[in-house]
Amino acid sequence: MDVSADDPCRRAAASALDDALLDDTPPGAWVSDVLDGCSRRTLPLADDGAGPAAATLVRLDEEPGRAPGSRHDAAAVAAAPVLHVHGWSDYFYNLPLARRLSAAGRRFYALDLRRYGRSLRPWQTPGYVDDLARYDEELDAALAIIAEENPGAPTPVIHAHSTGGLVVALWSHRHPGRTSALVLNSPWLEMPGDAPARTAVEALAAPLTRLDPDRPLSLPRLDHYWRSLSVEARGEWRLHPRWRPRKSFPMAPGWMRAVVAGHRAVAAGLDITVPVLVLLSEKTRYQRRWSEELTTSDAVLDVEVLARRAVRLGPQVTVTRIEGALHDVFASRAPVRRTALDAMLRWLSAYGPEAPAPAAPPEDADVPCVDSPSCGEEAPGT
Repeated sequence: MDVSADDPCRRAAASALDDALLDDTPPGAWVSDVLDGCSRRTLPLADDGAGPAAATLVRLDEEPGRAPGSRHDAAAVAAAPVLHVHGWSDYFYNLPLARRLSAAGRRFYALDLRRYGRSLRPWQTPGYVDDLARYDEELDAALAIIAEENPGAPTPVIHAHSTGGLVVALWSHRHPGRTSALVLNSPWLEMPGDAPARTAVEALAAPLTRLDPDRPLSLPRLDHYWRSLSVEARGEWRLHPRWRPRKSFPMAPGWMRAVVAGHRAVAAGLDITVPVLVLLSEKTRYQRRWSEELTTSDAVLDVEVLARRAVRLGPQVTVTRIEGALHDVFASRAPVRRTALDAMLRWLSAYGPEAPAPAAPPEDADVPCVDSPSCGEEAPGT
């Protein structure tokens, strides 16, 4: 069970996580997920060069506005659903985020991309892809199912974290009109060190990609970020040992080249036509030895660089800095993530659309009226 330490359903966890990988679900079927109150569905994908591939769509099964302790709002079902996309060496585990959005009236889905989390298979190199546009296939499949299950609702709001934020930003630039708004949680829009670091990485990755694109690079991998997240260390989250390992997946040159190509596109400027909210920690902290300061800062990316790149995404971008936030803002300590959730919900109240109400007839239209005391009055709930 992967839930926050302050979430009451953690006490009802049936069993501890193990390192098992999952099998595909029957075609088109939803089955119970590892998270209480959720279902998952396998999205079959084309062979990506290493055998059969698949992604996984996770759905919170609670009715919007009916999460425990919330007040049901019958109109809330018309709000744009939310699709969550994770980052590098990650998967969906943040049940409190899902429930908070559901309580606010939004259906919640999450996508574990190919070779990650619920979608990782034994024969695959974890997280590897040689072109970020490959993820279009699972994004398209997920959005088709969400549209089918939410007829009449606006196109979804996509919440994406870190590398997922880069993937979704590039996808949205290429596919205008497919989403209502983007919430990018510490999106990996540029290398730490900005353009000079990107140029150096490109020079390293290009020849290695030609030789052996998916061979892991020998790079230092610290466990600081895992320690700030995991309930086994200094964090508040139970994490699957294979899906969110203590040290991140090894990076391969072909994957790195794909990421850097995305960074270059962002630096040149994207044209995302929907509103974009970018959530960032107030500060970055890099250090070789562990300290408690790493539980209140981004230890992965340079937030100042990200803030500069964010304004290159499109014409309507809001950047919000959250004091005390981790790299994954919504995995921060409970008071911090509540602040971030409140900020996101305020923003969504302005930019996260709801289905339009039926048009009122013209004042001079000949509208039949039932003979009752309420004839001519506004109907309840309109």
